[in-house]
Amino acid sequence: MSDISRTNRPLVLASVMAAMFMIAIEATIVSTAMPQIAGQLGDLHLYAWVFSAFLLTQTATTVVFGKLSDLYGRRPVLLVGIAVFLVGSLLCGFATSIPLLIVFRLIQGVGAGAIQPIGITVVGDLYSAQERGKIQGYLASVWGISSVIGPLAGGLIIQHASWAWIFWINLPIGAIAAAGFVLFLHEGVERQRRSIDVAGAALFTVAIASLMMALTEAGTSGTATLWPALVFVVAAVLFVLQERRAPDPMLDFKLWAQRPIATSNAATLLSGMTIIGLTTFLPMFVQGVMRQSPLVAGFALTMMVFGWPIGATLAAKNFVRFGLKPTLLFGAVLLPLGAVAFVVLGSSSSPVVAGVGSTIMGFGMGFLSTACIVIIQDSVAWAQRGSATASNIFSRNLGSTLGATVLGTVLNYGLAHPLSGPAVSSDQLRRLLDAPDTLAASADAVRGALGQSLHVTFWGIFGIAVLTLLLSLLVPRVAISDGPRELVVE
Repeated sequence: MSDISRTNRPLVLASVMAAMFMIAIEATIVSTAMPQIAGQLGDLHLYAWVFSAFLLTQTATTVVFGKLSDLYGRRPVLLVGIAVFLVGSLLCGFATSIPLLIVFRLIQGVGAGAIQPIGITVVGDLYSAQERGKIQGYLASVWGISSVIGPLAGGLIIQHASWAWIFWINLPIGAIAAAGFVLFLHEGVERQRRSIDVAGAALFTVAIASLMMALTEAGTSGTATLWPALVFVVAAVLFVLQERRAPDPMLDFKLWAQRPIATSNAATLLSGMTIIGLTTFLPMFVQGVMRQSPLVAGFALTMMVFGWPIGATLAAKNFVRFGLKPTLLFGAVLLPLGAVAFVVLGSSSSPVVAGVGSTIMGFGMGFLSTACIVIIQDSVAWAQRGSATASNIFSRNLGSTLGATVLGTVLNYGLAHPLSGPAVSSDQLRRLLDAPDTLAASADAVRGALGQSLHVTFWGIFGIAVLTLLLSLLVPRVAISDGPRELVVE
């Protein structure tokens, strides 16, 4: 475990924040620059895969790296993750086609699969639950700052430099973070011969990657291809058989089945579905149905991004006072409360209503996610904390993918089978969002069908938020003990 007597905690925390910043800013800065990148490289039909590839490998490798950090310590896994991420970033800048960019984004995602869970695990190792209030606030601020800096930096880079620099700016940040871990993070991991479940790790990666691929295809095209689904089934069966006979399994089923971990991860998965639904479909409603500008749509969604770190900071500073389960339940209550705003949205509604709903849901995610990660980390010993933390990150990522698929299917079905009028094609929807004047007389019909479909989708988000609350009620009440980083399940 970490040798706290030799470890410089403030500088290690700064290194964690620098490493996490690379992951946090990645989505916003790439999203800003991708239209120009795709315009130069072509292959617009592969546009979505630039984002999906990163999430695919990140999700598939998160649990693997969590287990490796329990076996060999946090520092070596973090350094490997940073190195892989920086190699991927360097190669992304040299990409000459969208397929090549997708391959290099896969490499980036592998690095992110190590950096995010292990960085959070290091914080759990070095700081007690009582100390983590201020620390979680620092980590939450990283995501809030990146949401503001990302679009601004992406726009400036595209305007004044080569788009490659949206990836290459990671190089100095990653180098500083790696140097901080080398110099200031010291661990006393017991040196002994350890068995690595290579077969289990490989099968798990293949199973999750194929599942993500099938879900992504279903979310973007409406139909999942057959072969990823078949690969998932075969790999999943083989993985379960392998884990039952492995002396030191890559995924400990007993760990995942512990009630605090199982219920917290289930709530995290469902909350991830609600948030991806909000981020995916709210801008479409604000622009396509409410006839507002992209700037207004972005503002409505940004309120959620601001609310999340503020909620996380407040939760981290108060969960010792009020308890972890009350903090979790407060966040879980805010999710359906905020979702009500989207259920009542109409074509003539004020964008302020959408902004208020986004803010409330952001607050809810801040409280819920903070409580869940503390419950999970401190319910286990050091030797399992990496795996436990990774399980929560994995659950959130998988929830995002499931949410995009399920809610996307609801939207597509509504557009294909409107309550009144003809079906809406993808081309009509694209023209409504990009150039509504080209639709002429049919614009109102398309807008009405889109509004009906998104209304049903928002009801789906509300229903998932209610399920999140119900699952949160099943999380056991956990009392923080006087000892460092230990919790007592009542």
